[in-house]
Amino acid sequence: MTILEASDYFDEHDIFDFEDTREVTDIKFKLQKKKYIGLDMELFKKIKSKAKRLHKREDLLIKEWLTEKVG
Repeated sequence: MTILEASDYFDEHDIFDFEDTREVTDIKFKLQKKKYIGLDMELFKKIKSKAKRLHKREDLLIKEWLTEKVG
């Protein structure tokens, strides 16, 4: 599961919904050269709706728009 997929999943679910959760100590992360930014939730809802209509992921649509804007 990617970070984005996990984020989307836990937007809809709560960790405490699972009875068999346990602490994991051997986590390995693959570092990527990316910068994550916060968005106002209302703005994100509009972007999510637009992305759905265009059949695109939100992050790809945002990246496309920013690339068009700044080159």
